[in-house]
Amino acid sequence: MAEKQPFLTDVKTLRKRAREHIQQGAVTSGYRADRATVIKLLNEALATEIVCVLRYRRHHFMAQGMNAEPVAAEFLVHANEEQQHADQIAARIVQLNGEPNFSPEGLLSRSHAEYVEGKDLVDMIKEDLVAERIAIDSYREMVEYIGDKDTTTKRMLEGILAMEEEHADDLQSLLADLEK
Repeated sequence: MAEKQPFLTDVKTLRKRAREHIQQGAVTSGYRADRATVIKLLNEALATEIVCVLRYRRHHFMAQGMNAEPVAAEFLVHANEEQQHADQIAARIVQLNGEPNFSPEGLLSRSHAEYVEGKDLVDMIKEDLVAERIAIDSYREMVEYIGDKDTTTKRMLEGILAMEEEHADDLQSLLADLEK
């Protein structure tokens, strides 16, 4: 009969492992994801969020017309939330002993979303909706790739994904209202 494996590692072993490689901070021997790949994905997500912040801010300031005020306000809310996502992602990269890439050089090539200015209010909303749909698919794929190998990153990405889905719903509603 096989001996049952204990549910938790014994305390002595936990304490011993915690002292090994202490310079790695939050990354312990129990981390099962490919850290380099996760950091690369997170830096792409960071670039995507930065591009989205810039696009939303431009749209906020460039929104004009009869219905522009509430739409511009929504653009600003989204820009601020995208900045929060960028900050969360950058902090997680550092926790994983990586370096967040804030360099403007190559920003668009690292980003999954494009920076499209839009010619009018409806066009701006459509471009933002396209970018949100790209982000939704990107985050969903990242969550699936990471799986249970890095639960902290997975939870963070799931939270961002939920917010991106809310943004898409908001934009779809704005678009429907303007097209009436």
